[in-house]
Amino acid sequence: MLRRSLLALPALLPLAARAQTAEFGTAARPLRVGVTQGVHGQTFEKVRDVLARDGFITRGVEFGDFIQPNAALAAGDLDANAYQHLPFLEAQRAQRGYDFVPVGKTVLTLMGVFSRTHRSLDALPNGARVAIPNDPTNGGRALLLLAQAGAFTLRPGADHTATVADITANPKRIRIVELEAASIARSLQDVDAGAITGNYAVPAGLNPLRDALARETEQSVYTVLVVVRRADAEKPWAKRLAEGYRHPDVRAFVEQTFGGAVISGG
Repeated sequence: MLRRSLLALPALLPLAARAQTAEFGTAARPLRVGVTQGVHGQTFEKVRDVLARDGFITRGVEFGDFIQPNAALAAGDLDANAYQHLPFLEAQRAQRGYDFVPVGKTVLTLMGVFSRTHRSLDALPNGARVAIPNDPTNGGRALLLLAQAGAFTLRPGADHTATVADITANPKRIRIVELEAASIARSLQDVDAGAITGNYAVPAGLNPLRDALARETEQSVYTVLVVVRRADAEKPWAKRLAEGYRHPDVRAFVEQTFGGAVISGG
């Protein structure tokens, strides 16, 4: 696991180890928010600064994978996280029993299919190797995108839970390579193409609007959520954090920084 503080924080401590009398969102007890590196970390930094104007103090902790931010939230090492969309959250709740709920929206990072060697999906050779994320929901999301773009056909009714077993027609005999989502951008030279979400594409210099062979539309169920433990859903600090993502300055930051490859969903 790769994890770092956005502000060089000391090692994470369980909430129980902190002063229980301090109010959340103060210097004595800053709100701890887990994010993944790249787009979500950058967006949170802007939210942090906006909330700090009114004296509401938050601290971000960055993670290098999709699993640990939820584990840390369940363990009490975080108060909230902001990195996962609803299909992923639902899968995590079913698989791991997390009692988490969304309290707001952050951004939509469009998924695109990218290639270092081919200029279109039609140009992919027979037997082409195409990388997709190896987590269940983003893997299915990638298969849907590829199918919608005509790379192959999925069974009728296939959704974000689709797997390679749901491919029913594959004229080019495309071979699916499942990799950790964070590594696909770095591995593009080793495959013919790869499906990459915007939070990993943008830091790698890839823009779904400009560079993708195929990409999602803005009408997507994959907008990232602010997530907390169910017991905290009505806490004032949870609502305050969610409000931060809706601030006009945050929306402007997202638009200006990511050039349309990331869309504010707050």
